[in-house]
Amino acid sequence: MLRQRVADAIAYREVVVRNTNAYRVIFGEADFLPGLIVDRYNDILSIQILTQAMDAEAVRVALASELTERLHPASIVERVDPRVRQLEDLPPHPSGLVQGEKTSAIFTMNGIQFHFEALEGQKTGAFLDQRENYAAAAQYAHGDALDVFCYQGGFALHLAQRCAGVTGVDSSRPALEVADQNAALNRRDRSQPEIEWIEANAFDLLKDYSASGQRYDTIVLDPPAFAKTKRDLDAALRGYKELNLRALKMLHNGGILVTCSCSYHVSQADFLEMLAGAARDAHRTLRLVEVRGQAKDHPILLNVPETAYFKCVIAVVSQ
Repeated sequence: MLRQRVADAIAYREVVVRNTNAYRVIFGEADFLPGLIVDRYNDILSIQILTQAMDAEAVRVALASELTERLHPASIVERVDPRVRQLEDLPPHPSGLVQGEKTSAIFTMNGIQFHFEALEGQKTGAFLDQRENYAAAAQYAHGDALDVFCYQGGFALHLAQRCAGVTGVDSSRPALEVADQNAALNRRDRSQPEIEWIEANAFDLLKDYSASGQRYDTIVLDPPAFAKTKRDLDAALRGYKELNLRALKMLHNGGILVTCSCSYHVSQADFLEMLAGAARDAHRTLRLVEVRGQAKDHPILLNVPETAYFKCVIAVVSQ
Protein backbone atom coordinates (compact mmCIF):
# COMPACT_ATOMS: atom_id res chain seq x y z
CA MET A 1 0.00 0.00 0.00
CA LEU A 2 2.76 2.49 0.95
CA ARG A 3 4.77 1.70 -2.16
CA GLN A 4 1.76 2.10 -4.43
CA ARG A 5 0.81 5.45 -2.89
CA VAL A 6 4.36 6.72 -3.31
CA ALA A 7 4.28 5.59 -6.94
CA ASP A 8 0.94 7.32 -7.48
CA ALA A 9 2.24 10.56 -5.95
CA ILE A 10 5.27 10.55 -8.24
CA ALA A 11 3.08 9.82 -11.27
CA TYR A 12 0.82 12.79 -10.42
CA ARG A 13 3.83 15.15 -10.39
CA GLU A 14 4.87 13.89 -13.81
CA VAL A 15 1.57 15.29 -15.08
CA VAL A 16 1.44 18.67 -13.30
CA VAL A 17 5.04 19.78 -12.70
CA ARG A 18 6.81 21.80 -15.39
CA ASN A 19 9.95 23.90 -15.76
CA THR A 20 11.60 22.90 -12.49
CA ASN A 21 13.69 20.22 -10.81
CA ALA A 22 12.43 21.25 -7.35
CA TYR A 23 8.92 20.30 -6.26
CA ARG A 24 6.87 18.54 -3.59
CA VAL A 25 6.84 14.81 -4.29
CA ILE A 26 4.52 13.82 -1.42
CA PHE A 27 2.12 16.15 0.39
CA GLY A 28 0.79 14.16 3.36
CA GLU A 29 -2.98 13.65 3.40
CA ALA A 30 -3.34 15.04 -0.13
CA ASP A 31 -1.37 12.02 -1.38
CA PHE A 32 -3.05 9.62 1.07
CA LEU A 33 0.17 9.43 3.09
CA PRO A 34 -0.66 11.37 6.28
CA GLY A 35 2.32 12.60 8.24
CA LEU A 36 4.78 12.42 5.34
CA ILE A 37 6.33 15.28 3.37
CA VAL A 38 8.88 14.65 0.61
CA ASP A 39 10.43 17.48 -1.40
CA ARG A 40 12.84 17.20 -4.29
CA TYR A 41 15.68 19.67 -4.85
CA ASN A 42 17.47 18.57 -8.01
CA ASP A 43 19.08 15.24 -6.97
CA ILE A 44 18.43 15.54 -3.21
CA LEU A 45 15.22 14.44 -1.49
CA SER A 46 14.27 16.15 1.77
CA ILE A 47 11.73 14.33 3.94
CA GLN A 48 9.74 15.14 7.05
CA ILE A 49 8.06 12.44 9.15
CA LEU A 50 5.29 13.81 11.35
CA THR A 51 3.30 10.85 12.75
CA GLN A 52 3.93 7.65 14.67
CA ALA A 53 2.73 5.47 11.78
CA MET A 54 5.25 6.98 9.38
CA ASP A 55 7.99 6.86 12.02
CA ALA A 56 7.93 3.05 12.24
CA GLU A 57 11.24 1.57 11.15
CA ALA A 58 9.66 -0.77 8.59
CA VAL A 59 7.85 2.18 6.98
CA ARG A 60 11.04 4.25 6.91
CA VAL A 61 12.93 1.44 5.16
CA ALA A 62 10.16 0.85 2.61
CA LEU A 63 9.85 4.58 1.93
CA ALA A 64 13.59 5.08 1.32
CA SER A 65 13.63 2.00 -0.92
CA GLU A 66 10.68 3.14 -3.06
CA LEU A 67 11.93 6.72 -3.40
CA THR A 68 15.39 5.49 -4.39
CA GLU A 69 14.05 3.02 -6.93
CA ARG A 70 11.80 5.58 -8.63
CA LEU A 71 13.69 8.88 -8.32
CA HIS A 72 17.37 7.78 -7.99
CA PRO A 73 18.42 10.61 -5.64
CA ALA A 74 22.07 11.26 -4.78
CA SER A 75 20.96 11.67 -1.15
CA ILE A 76 17.92 11.53 1.09
CA VAL A 77 17.93 13.97 4.01
CA GLU A 78 15.48 14.04 6.92
CA ARG A 79 14.47 17.42 8.34
CA VAL A 80 13.07 17.18 11.86
CA ASP A 81 10.64 19.57 13.56
CA PRO A 82 11.25 18.86 17.28
CA ARG A 83 8.01 20.61 18.29
CA VAL A 84 5.89 18.37 16.05
CA ARG A 85 7.66 15.23 17.25
CA GLN A 86 6.96 16.26 20.84
CA LEU A 87 3.27 16.91 20.08
CA GLU A 88 2.99 13.51 18.39
CA ASP A 89 4.74 11.73 21.29
CA LEU A 90 7.60 10.72 19.02
CA PRO A 91 11.07 10.16 20.47
CA PRO A 92 13.68 12.85 19.79
CA HIS A 93 15.35 12.39 16.43
CA PRO A 94 18.08 14.48 14.79
CA SER A 95 17.99 15.97 11.32
CA GLY A 96 20.52 14.33 9.05
CA LEU A 97 21.34 12.12 6.10
CA VAL A 98 19.19 9.03 5.63
CA GLN A 99 21.34 7.82 2.74
CA GLY A 100 24.05 9.23 0.53
CA GLU A 101 26.52 11.99 1.37
CA LYS A 102 25.41 15.00 -0.66
CA THR A 103 23.79 17.85 1.30
CA SER A 104 23.92 20.77 -1.15
CA ALA A 105 22.72 21.37 -4.69
CA ILE A 106 21.63 24.01 -7.16
CA PHE A 107 18.02 23.74 -8.30
CA THR A 108 16.00 25.60 -10.93
CA MET A 109 12.53 27.15 -10.79
CA ASN A 110 11.09 28.95 -13.83
CA GLY A 111 14.56 29.20 -15.34
CA ILE A 112 16.06 30.80 -12.20
CA GLN A 113 18.71 29.01 -10.13
CA PHE A 114 18.83 28.71 -6.35
CA HIS A 115 21.30 27.34 -3.84
CA PHE A 116 20.01 24.54 -1.62
CA GLU A 117 21.54 23.44 1.69
CA ALA A 118 19.64 20.38 2.83
CA LEU A 119 20.19 20.83 6.55
CA GLU A 120 19.64 24.59 6.72
CA GLY A 121 16.80 27.04 6.12
CA GLN A 122 13.10 26.83 6.88
CA LYS A 123 10.69 23.94 6.23
CA THR A 124 12.51 21.41 4.04
CA GLY A 125 14.71 24.16 2.62
CA ALA A 126 12.63 26.44 0.37
CA PHE A 127 9.05 27.55 -0.26
CA LEU A 128 8.13 25.31 -3.17
CA ASP A 129 4.42 26.11 -2.81
CA GLN A 130 5.16 29.58 -4.23
CA ARG A 131 6.84 28.40 -7.41
CA GLU A 132 3.91 29.12 -9.76
CA ASN A 133 3.09 32.36 -7.94
CA TYR A 134 6.66 33.59 -8.51
CA ALA A 135 6.15 33.19 -12.25
CA ALA A 136 2.67 34.76 -12.16
CA ALA A 137 3.90 37.81 -10.24
CA ALA A 138 6.71 38.33 -12.75
CA GLN A 139 4.16 38.56 -15.59
CA TYR A 140 2.66 41.75 -14.13
CA ALA A 141 5.58 43.30 -12.24
CA HIS A 142 7.10 46.54 -13.50
CA GLY A 143 9.03 49.63 -12.42
CA ASP A 144 10.55 49.76 -8.96
CA ALA A 145 9.70 46.69 -6.87
CA LEU A 146 9.77 45.90 -3.16
CA ASP A 147 9.74 42.27 -1.95
CA VAL A 148 8.84 42.14 1.75
CA PHE A 149 9.65 38.97 3.74
CA CYS A 150 11.86 38.00 0.80
CA TYR A 151 13.62 35.07 2.56
CA GLN A 152 16.15 33.71 0.04
CA GLY A 153 14.92 35.90 -2.82
CA GLY A 154 12.24 33.81 -4.55
CA PHE A 155 10.02 36.69 -5.63
CA ALA A 156 12.83 39.25 -5.89
CA LEU A 157 14.83 37.19 -8.38
CA HIS A 158 11.75 36.69 -10.56
CA LEU A 159 10.86 40.39 -10.38
CA ALA A 160 14.39 41.37 -11.42
CA GLN A 161 13.66 39.94 -14.87
CA ARG A 162 10.96 42.58 -15.44
CA CYS A 163 11.61 45.51 -13.10
CA ALA A 164 13.90 48.52 -13.22
CA GLY A 165 14.88 48.19 -9.56
CA VAL A 166 14.27 45.56 -6.88
CA THR A 167 14.65 45.72 -3.09
CA GLY A 168 14.30 42.63 -0.90
CA VAL A 169 13.56 42.92 2.82
CA ASP A 170 13.88 40.26 5.51
CA SER A 171 14.73 40.16 9.22
CA SER A 172 17.06 37.15 8.76
CA ARG A 173 20.63 37.96 7.84
CA PRO A 174 21.45 34.32 6.94
CA ALA A 175 18.47 34.25 4.57
CA LEU A 176 19.61 37.49 2.92
CA GLU A 177 23.14 36.12 2.52
CA VAL A 178 21.73 33.14 0.62
CA ALA A 179 19.50 35.51 -1.38
CA ASP A 180 22.58 37.47 -2.43
CA GLN A 181 24.35 34.24 -3.44
CA ASN A 182 21.27 33.31 -5.48
CA ALA A 183 21.32 36.72 -7.17
CA ALA A 184 25.00 36.23 -8.09
CA LEU A 185 24.15 32.80 -9.50
CA ASN A 186 21.65 34.43 -11.90
CA ARG A 187 23.55 37.60 -12.81
CA ARG A 188 24.03 36.75 -16.47
CA ASP A 189 22.26 39.70 -18.06
CA ARG A 190 23.91 43.02 -17.28
CA SER A 191 20.65 44.82 -18.12
CA GLN A 192 18.96 43.31 -15.06
CA PRO A 193 19.08 45.43 -11.90
CA GLU A 194 21.30 44.51 -9.00
CA ILE A 195 18.97 43.65 -6.14
CA GLU A 196 19.31 45.64 -2.91
CA TRP A 197 18.91 43.48 0.22
CA ILE A 198 17.81 45.12 3.47
CA GLU A 199 17.83 43.45 6.89
CA ALA A 200 14.86 44.93 8.75
CA ASN A 201 11.63 44.27 10.59
CA ALA A 202 8.98 44.44 7.86
CA PHE A 203 6.36 46.24 9.95
CA ASP A 204 8.83 48.91 11.05
CA LEU A 205 10.27 49.37 7.57
CA LEU A 206 6.86 49.70 5.88
CA LYS A 207 5.78 52.19 8.55
CA ASP A 208 8.89 54.30 8.00
CA TYR A 209 8.77 54.08 4.20
CA SER A 210 5.06 54.89 4.10
CA ALA A 211 5.52 57.91 6.39
CA SER A 212 8.46 59.20 4.35
CA GLY A 213 6.57 59.04 1.06
CA GLN A 214 8.52 56.16 -0.48
CA ARG A 215 6.71 54.88 -3.57
CA TYR A 216 6.87 51.70 -5.66
CA ASP A 217 5.29 50.24 -8.79
CA THR A 218 5.24 46.65 -7.50
CA ILE A 219 5.09 45.38 -3.91
CA VAL A 220 5.12 41.75 -2.80
CA LEU A 221 4.02 40.77 0.72
CA ASP A 222 4.86 37.14 1.58
CA PRO A 223 4.81 36.93 5.40
CA PRO A 224 5.10 33.78 7.52
CA ALA A 225 1.96 32.18 8.93
CA PHE A 226 0.44 34.68 11.37
CA ALA A 227 -2.34 32.28 12.50
CA LYS A 228 -0.84 28.98 13.63
CA THR A 229 -4.04 28.18 15.55
CA LYS A 230 -7.67 29.32 15.32
CA ARG A 231 -7.13 31.42 18.45
CA ASP A 232 -4.66 33.55 16.49
CA LEU A 233 -7.13 34.47 13.72
CA ASP A 234 -8.13 37.97 14.86
CA ALA A 235 -4.54 39.00 15.61
CA ALA A 236 -3.41 37.54 12.29
CA LEU A 237 -5.99 39.50 10.32
CA ARG A 238 -4.91 42.70 12.08
CA GLY A 239 -1.31 41.98 11.13
CA TYR A 240 -2.19 41.26 7.50
CA LYS A 241 -4.30 44.41 7.35
CA GLU A 242 -1.53 46.62 8.69
CA LEU A 243 0.96 45.27 6.14
CA ASN A 244 -1.42 45.61 3.22
CA LEU A 245 -2.64 49.05 4.27
CA ARG A 246 0.89 50.43 4.30
CA ALA A 247 1.78 48.72 1.03
CA LEU A 248 -1.32 50.13 -0.67
CA LYS A 249 -0.40 53.65 0.41
CA MET A 250 3.07 53.18 -1.11
CA LEU A 251 1.95 52.02 -4.56
CA HIS A 252 1.69 54.34 -7.55
CA ASN A 253 -1.53 54.36 -9.55
CA GLY A 254 -1.43 51.31 -11.79
CA GLY A 255 0.91 49.60 -9.34
CA ILE A 256 0.85 45.87 -8.69
CA LEU A 257 0.22 44.36 -5.25
CA VAL A 258 1.08 40.69 -4.75
CA THR A 259 -0.08 39.66 -1.29
CA CYS A 260 0.04 36.20 0.27
CA SER A 261 -1.03 34.19 3.30
CA CYS A 262 0.07 30.66 4.16
CA SER A 263 -2.15 30.52 7.28
CA TYR A 264 -4.71 27.73 6.91
CA HIS A 265 -6.90 29.32 9.61
CA VAL A 266 -7.23 32.47 7.46
CA SER A 267 -9.74 31.47 4.79
CA GLN A 268 -9.74 32.94 1.31
CA ALA A 269 -12.94 34.83 2.20
CA ASP A 270 -11.27 36.21 5.37
CA PHE A 271 -8.21 37.25 3.39
CA LEU A 272 -10.19 39.03 0.67
CA GLU A 273 -12.36 40.79 3.26
CA MET A 274 -9.22 41.95 5.08
CA LEU A 275 -7.77 43.21 1.79
CA ALA A 276 -10.97 45.08 0.94
CA GLY A 277 -10.87 46.76 4.36
CA ALA A 278 -7.24 47.76 3.90
CA ALA A 279 -8.07 49.25 0.48
CA ARG A 280 -10.97 51.25 1.95
CA ASP A 281 -8.79 52.60 4.74
CA ALA A 282 -6.01 53.47 2.30
CA HIS A 283 -8.54 55.16 -0.05
CA ARG A 284 -7.37 52.96 -2.92
CA THR A 285 -9.25 50.82 -5.42
CA LEU A 286 -8.16 47.26 -6.15
CA ARG A 287 -8.82 45.35 -9.35
CA LEU A 288 -8.19 41.65 -8.80
CA VAL A 289 -6.04 40.25 -11.59
CA GLU A 290 -5.57 36.76 -10.15
CA VAL A 291 -6.63 34.97 -6.97
CA ARG A 292 -4.26 32.05 -6.64
CA GLY A 293 -3.29 29.24 -4.29
CA GLN A 294 -0.40 26.85 -3.78
CA ALA A 295 1.50 25.23 -6.65
CA LYS A 296 -0.06 22.14 -8.24
CA ASP A 297 2.49 19.80 -6.66
CA HIS A 298 0.75 20.68 -3.36
CA PRO A 299 -2.60 19.12 -4.38
CA ILE A 300 -5.91 20.00 -2.75
CA LEU A 301 -8.38 17.27 -1.79
CA LEU A 302 -11.93 18.57 -1.99
CA ASN A 303 -13.02 16.71 1.15
CA VAL A 304 -9.88 17.60 3.17
CA PRO A 305 -10.04 21.40 3.66
CA GLU A 306 -6.67 21.44 5.48
CA THR A 307 -4.95 20.74 2.16
CA ALA A 308 -6.09 24.14 0.81
CA TYR A 309 -4.09 26.56 2.92
CA PHE A 310 -2.49 29.09 0.57
CA LYS A 311 -3.79 32.43 -0.70
CA CYS A 312 -2.05 34.67 -3.23
CA VAL A 313 -3.78 37.75 -4.64
CA ILE A 314 -2.40 39.80 -7.53
CA ALA A 315 -4.16 43.15 -7.93
CA VAL A 316 -3.82 46.47 -9.75
CA VAL A 317 -4.05 49.53 -7.50
CA SER A 318 -5.64 52.86 -8.39
CA GLN A 319 -7.14 55.85 -6.60
